[in-house]
Amino acid sequence: MRGVILAGGLGTRLRPLSLVINKAALPVYDKPIIYHIVEYFREVGITDIMVVTGKEFSGDLVNLLGSGSNLGVKCSYRIQDSANGIAGALSLCKDFVPAGENVVVMLGDNLLENGIKQQVSKYMGGFEGAVVCVKEVPDPHRFGVATLEAGSNKVINIVEKPKQPETNLAVIGVYMYDSQVFDIIKGLTPSARGEYEITDVNRAYMQLGNLKCERVEGWWTDAGTIESLYEAGILMHDLRKRTRKE
Repeated sequence: MRGVILAGGLGTRLRPLSLVINKAALPVYDKPIIYHIVEYFREVGITDIMVVTGKEFSGDLVNLLGSGSNLGVKCSYRIQDSANGIAGALSLCKDFVPAGENVVVMLGDNLLENGIKQQVSKYMGGFEGAVVCVKEVPDPHRFGVATLEAGSNKVINIVEKPKQPETNLAVIGVYMYDSQVFDIIKGLTPSARGEYEITDVNRAYMQLGNLKCERVEGWWTDAGTIESLYEAGILMHDLRKRTRKE
């Protein structure tokens, strides 16, 4: 399985920290954010990784990761010339994912206490369709919210930032797709904000009856704001301290 890290965007919610640096290069406790994400992939055995970033600060990530050899992986890069959405960024990886293979996609600001090994390892042998990772949250109205078929992990509805959420299962920035994903993206139309939305990709799989979810236990943060970046540093510090003691 291949890995993709989507690290584009201007990080406007993190300004002024992100004025001259890619937000994925910002530190969370002892490492840049993107180092943590690369470790998640490596832990599950995914070592072929494509990094998609905007042209403004692409050099930051190339300087940090290089070939990836110092982190035990192989890194390739694609430049997203314009901010046309998460699905638009993923579409740049079509030639990176061979036909018949699957891909794990992570947003470049998502951090998890337990990484992604538990969720991804069961699909390493191959699968058809798509899998989204979900997390129970106290404020689901801020996220895309998934509704499941009773007694299963099949997703039967996704609503983006609902005023009255049906569940508290937020769809976080960790996705798994078969190679059909690129044909699905090709058939999308831009949203009202001019972007190709990842929610539309997931809904397309859902309409085919082929969208599942995996739950995430432990803490999760997107580190996308000043406050969440600060909190992520504390969480990571406590995790490292606890791990050393164990």
